[in-house]
Amino acid sequence: MKRSLVIGCAAVALAAGCGSASAQSKFDVLLGGDAFFQGAYVDQDRDQNQRTTEFSNRLRLTITPTAKADNGLEYGARLRLRAVGNGNNRTTDNDRAFMFVNGSFGSIQAGVTNGLSDDSGIIGPNPDGIEGSPDGFVTTFYTFPGLVGAGALPYVMGSLRTLESGDASTKLVYQTPTFAGFKLGAAYTPVMGSSNTNVNRQKNTTNYRDVGEVQATYTGAFGAVAIEASAAYQFGKADFSNTEDLSSVHAGLNVGFGGFKIGGSYAFSGDSGYAKGATGIDDAQVWIVGVNYTTGPLILALNYTDAKGIDSNYFGVNARTHLWQAGVTYTVAPGLTTGLEYSYFDNKVGTLNNDANVFLWDTRFAF
Repeated sequence: MKRSLVIGCAAVALAAGCGSASAQSKFDVLLGGDAFFQGAYVDQDRDQNQRTTEFSNRLRLTITPTAKADNGLEYGARLRLRAVGNGNNRTTDNDRAFMFVNGSFGSIQAGVTNGLSDDSGIIGPNPDGIEGSPDGFVTTFYTFPGLVGAGALPYVMGSLRTLESGDASTKLVYQTPTFAGFKLGAAYTPVMGSSNTNVNRQKNTTNYRDVGEVQATYTGAFGAVAIEASAAYQFGKADFSNTEDLSSVHAGLNVGFGGFKIGGSYAFSGDSGYAKGATGIDDAQVWIVGVNYTTGPLILALNYTDAKGIDSNYFGVNARTHLWQAGVTYTVAPGLTTGLEYSYFDNKVGTLNNDANVFLWDTRFAF
């Protein structure tokens, strides 16, 4: 949906030699978003007091006012609202709220947004046919009854690219124009977990501060072969003196030919955020390999994820997950898909095992 608003007295000037912008511009306000509805059946080893079925849903609304000056400068802002909540406590929050400018110099974003690799890092084809995390949202249906303190999965299962790139704190992001398929980017976050109007200059209050990320991406084609690739590095200072600094790398590659796409990725974060001197915990790392095939409105996919490192609660317990997935997605109409997905968790936290079979029905709408 798009509507146009005419407003006066809008002026933008950039110091980087972009020239003076027009005094008056026509603004387009773009309204978009997406929603999903999911139903799952879960059969797991440890099922004390656990039901086998559950539903989940989410709706996001994105509002983007944009304008273009006479000198070609595009500028605007973006706000993404989310209908979320735990239990029956429904709430609305935002995970995007930033200004941007685009020009011959590249693009700049300033405000609440995610990191570079979380936004565009390559991690392989998905079992649900939708670009994004290979695990989709299936991990939200996985539980580990009787596990005290530690999280049910390795921490990296929620951070499949660089370790903290999914953190939507207030940051500054710059990306170059695309040259021969290549694009470079850099991001800086003063304080992880600080967003919107929050100002946090106090030390020893969050996980990391002065977090930086750099990334290179490539998109191209060689005849009938399509290539997508990315490589990123994220670093930051631990806010507490007794924990390790953040240092995380990620690389991914997808190759497409005909209706097939095959690819994978690897991320290594070592002992980032671990207590100094901690022993018996694997280095945090995750690797992924997957393939999907598109024929008409159908997407068929297979995926494998191997993740290990500290538990998701950073309780100091070693965790290891092997996740096998298969799925089929059907495009009902433009913007509307439905699909079925099967996931098998071979999971161990500390000395405890909890394998699980998850059957997931996923319907999505994007506009």
